[in-house]
Amino acid sequence: MAASLQLGRQGVLFGLRLSRFKECSWLRQPCQDRVRGFFQSPWVLGVGPLKVQMPALSPTMEEGNIVKWLKKEGEAVAAGDALCEIETDKAVVTLESNDDGVLAKILMEEGSRNVRLGALIALMVEEGQDWKQVEIPPPDAAIPAASSADSASTMTPASPSPSPLPKAVTSGPLRLSPAARHILDTHGIDPKLATPTGPRGLITKEDALNLLKKSPAPKAAPAAMTAAAPIPAPSPVPTPAAPPPPPGSRPNIPPLSVPGKPGGPGTFTEILATNIRRVIAQRLTESKTTIPHAYASIDCDMAAVMKLRKELAKDQIKVSVNDFIIKAAAVTLREMPAVNVTWSDDGPHPLDSIHISVAVATERGLITPIIRDAANKGVQEISATAKVLAQKARDGKLLPEEYQGGSFSISNLGMFGISGFSAVINPPQACILAIGTSRTELRLNEDDQTLRTQQLMTVTLSSDGRLVDDELASRFLDKFRANLEQPQRMALA
Repeated sequence: MAASLQLGRQGVLFGLRLSRFKECSWLRQPCQDRVRGFFQSPWVLGVGPLKVQMPALSPTMEEGNIVKWLKKEGEAVAAGDALCEIETDKAVVTLESNDDGVLAKILMEEGSRNVRLGALIALMVEEGQDWKQVEIPPPDAAIPAASSADSASTMTPASPSPSPLPKAVTSGPLRLSPAARHILDTHGIDPKLATPTGPRGLITKEDALNLLKKSPAPKAAPAAMTAAAPIPAPSPVPTPAAPPPPPGSRPNIPPLSVPGKPGGPGTFTEILATNIRRVIAQRLTESKTTIPHAYASIDCDMAAVMKLRKELAKDQIKVSVNDFIIKAAAVTLREMPAVNVTWSDDGPHPLDSIHISVAVATERGLITPIIRDAANKGVQEISATAKVLAQKARDGKLLPEEYQGGSFSISNLGMFGISGFSAVINPPQACILAIGTSRTELRLNEDDQTLRTQQLMTVTLSSDGRLVDDELASRFLDKFRANLEQPQRMALA
């Protein structure tokens, strides 16, 4: 009996101790959570950002320029809102937000140029978070590398002893590459001091750079020393005539121009090229070096088109000659689908749709907005579409789908008085039609042998010889002329 009471007492005491232990651990748990929550709070770690990166707004885009930010830091942003305007290789495109939140930090200010694809341009936070506590990611590894290189350069001796210059080479005429000549002339270094390593004694660009590294920088004499020690005027001594320059050399002309003074020969002003200009230059070079261009021209009588335009104007329907040209080209492509092709890596690629690219000149460069399904549109609808696209192109507001995917291009310089020209093919398209101005000529009528006045316009077709041979190009131009000279054949809906 006594043993049973002793065991029961010990069990009660153990239960009380266990409950006190649990109570203490329960009291300690909220404190641990509070400590853990403090160290995980935005005050310590910052708010996790939503990254806004430079997107690819066109298939050929590699970098872009930040033109203007349409939102400010701390401003609420909804999905679909315009964040900023980005200049691509084609146009100025508005970047829209994909998330809801608050614009917390702008990392690329307005005017930032050559921003690579994928680069971080801004940070956003979710709604309800403190945008001022946004966590800014560390910069790329290239910046520390550059800073370490700078620190290493600061530890180098301040005044290294210049290496002795090589002796001048006087035997034989000097032969310099264009790059070497430009480097030596720019820095005013005697080409005779260079050691030629090129074939037949040619001074290459590397030789000029090596000589430039060995040449000590000219030091300006202190003004105080020159003032303290006046130099007596030297007696006139006849100076020997300078030896004639070696054949092929150029005079050392100062390459830098002084502000406010006329520039000397050989000076220039560097103008930064926009992304659009660089892409235009790249694509023109690609076109002329990889596409075998063939050219064919024909004269079209515009009398019927001019008469029809006047009749439509009486009904308050205003269309241009270029609208009839677009319609005639589209109808001709529908009648001759062999011309409606593009070139790809594996060969010709026939197209099912007829989308006409129309060249529009803007301040940023030439761009070709597209009139889609032009063969199924009437001249009035083509005119309205062309006006809207041309204005958007001049304002830099074209969307990517409005200038990508054309099958045939038209470039018209008739309004500038150009009688005729040859345009460069827009790859991967097969053809481009160049339009000149219309002119009045007297032609002999073969039926009654009388002279009559004709309103003629010269068009020139530039075609890819791999896709459109001369015979096919000639038949296309003949069919195009027939459609243009008889506009009633085309649907004018």
